[in-house]
Amino acid sequence: MGAKPTRRSYGTGALFEKADRTGRVSYYGQWWQDDRQIKRVIGLKRVTGSRDGLTKSQAEKELQRLMAEVKPAPRAPAHVMTIGEAGKRYIVYLDKTKRRKLSTRTAVESVLRVHLVPFFDERGLATVTRQDVIDLQAKMEREGVGPKSIRNYIGTLSAIYKFAMNPARKWANINPCEGIELPEVPADVEIHFLQLEQVQALIDHARPGPYEALDRAMYRTAAMTGMREGELIALRWLDVDWTARKIRVRRSHVLGEFGTPKSKRSSRGVPMAIQVARELELYYQASGEPAEHLLVFPDPQTGGPLDKAGILRRYRNALKAAGLDTAHRFHDLRHTFGTQMAKAGTPMRTLQEWMGHRDIKTTERYVDYAPGTEDANLVAAAFGPDTSGLGMAAENPKAPIGAPGVRIPAP
Repeated sequence: MGAKPTRRSYGTGALFEKADRTGRVSYYGQWWQDDRQIKRVIGLKRVTGSRDGLTKSQAEKELQRLMAEVKPAPRAPAHVMTIGEAGKRYIVYLDKTKRRKLSTRTAVESVLRVHLVPFFDERGLATVTRQDVIDLQAKMEREGVGPKSIRNYIGTLSAIYKFAMNPARKWANINPCEGIELPEVPADVEIHFLQLEQVQALIDHARPGPYEALDRAMYRTAAMTGMREGELIALRWLDVDWTARKIRVRRSHVLGEFGTPKSKRSSRGVPMAIQVARELELYYQASGEPAEHLLVFPDPQTGGPLDKAGILRRYRNALKAAGLDTAHRFHDLRHTFGTQMAKAGTPMRTLQEWMGHRDIKTTERYVDYAPGTEDANLVAAAFGPDTSGLGMAAENPKAPIGAPGVRIPAP
């Protein structure tokens, strides 16, 4: 939604309002200078009853100030490399050197098409300033783009500049993204996972039909190995080591193509619980004991890789049939493995290897689920034994605090 600029006297510019997807209204200004049309964000519009934002008269004053101070960057000559063209050549470079996965290539293409090229238009690399990048960031924030995405998008722009500044190219001398204060990504401490009895209920309610046996085996494997969805889709029977009781993660299926896992650490071996081994063995026999080079979870109707949309649709149907929260993502089965292994006292470094996390900080999200017996003993030593009659017995963890006769055993 947006309002057209009000018709004004020549040379006074135009002031108009525009609302973002959240409903917040901002003032914008535009004017002509040296045959160039300039557009700038003036500021957030003040809401009745609030002290934040600008009144219309304040916005008018700010517009006039900007018109007097802002000088448009000179147009880039036709032969100067634009961001759009540099971005295309950067993608060709990635393809040629095979330094990035298909998912990364697709992400770069998307950022160029949706954000960078529309914002910078045909401007040359050398004409973009640090303030332009700040303006781009502000625009994305107004449009509701999340902090993590903004960091990724500015990072893509910075990567294009680093590529352009290479001595072999010299299309730019300065990276305007350097030193930009990017938004902080809030820590995602909330982990959603299924309890073991919920996993069993999910398995028991796999949708009847040609996919039922496959879904049962895949749900259990996902919850008890922590493998990613793309890794499960790409799993072959030769990757299932019955003797070593281990599943070797060597491939992934992303955006319709098989490739290596997400990172170097993602290529790994994961212990195979007896329940998983039993489920996979039954599924293997029911599938006619396929050749080892074939997929463990092929689409029963096509024989090719599973469709992720179909996996999600059947997964939600199983959740609903089991009476579970249908908001659970398939990825939450991976969190089930992480939390269960943490509860069992698995060292974080070991869990990092099993889950294929590149950064230990990602694994440490599960540390709160690790047993805290020693911590409880330290607290008991600090405050002394319980003499209040309050607390919960270990054998009755659901008992309410202060229940008659419920005491915490002395350490």
